[in-house]
Amino acid sequence: MPVFRSALLLLVGLTACRTERPSPPRQAAQTQARPAPSPDHSTIVFLGTSLTAGLGVDPEEAYPALIQRKVDSAGLAYRVVNAGVSGESSAGALRRLEWLLSAPPAILVLETGANDGLRGQDVDSIRANIQAMIDRTRALAPHTRIVLVGMEALPNLGRDYTQRFRAIYPELARRNHLTLIPFLLAGVGGVDSLNQADGIHPTPRGHEIVAENVWKVLKPLLVTRTP
Repeated sequence: MPVFRSALLLLVGLTACRTERPSPPRQAAQTQARPAPSPDHSTIVFLGTSLTAGLGVDPEEAYPALIQRKVDSAGLAYRVVNAGVSGESSAGALRRLEWLLSAPPAILVLETGANDGLRGQDVDSIRANIQAMIDRTRALAPHTRIVLVGMEALPNLGRDYTQRFRAIYPELARRNHLTLIPFLLAGVGGVDSLNQADGIHPTPRGHEIVAENVWKVLKPLLVTRTP
């Protein structure tokens, strides 16, 4: 598929996507002091966009469900929670983070920023939102381990923007000592046969490759940690 057509489809499709799942209640920026919630050491939460939600495929074909199968096959006692929301920005993810941390998971896999990049949002603002999510997670759930998922911007936004956007993820991973998945869609993005007709969202086979990208980073964290 030509770069221009792929870029146009991706921009139109992802920004137009909306989930039909009910949204969690919004939390006030300042909350009254309360006892820290009990951690759920057996849970892995995937916080993400439509790529994580599995738009266009059966829920059991989306990569978080495939990760659950890999967890089960490895004999590891973890439960995967898919908290993907189609069309969500990093600001939206930040707003619902506290609700997701009401029972702090063992691991939070953070896939966000892709929709911001598609809309050409300011790189510094995207970085600040993701940093705020990291800070809030560490404040509310200090025992939760964060895995940051790298994303990339489309080339039609210009070389300077794409380079600055790409740098957000390794930079934040280094600064905050996080485990990094370099690029969620490695081996899938831009490959027609691995994406749906919109040229955006992976097919079931594409999700299998995405699951492998995630699993090779996630598995070592699970096998060295007892739920």
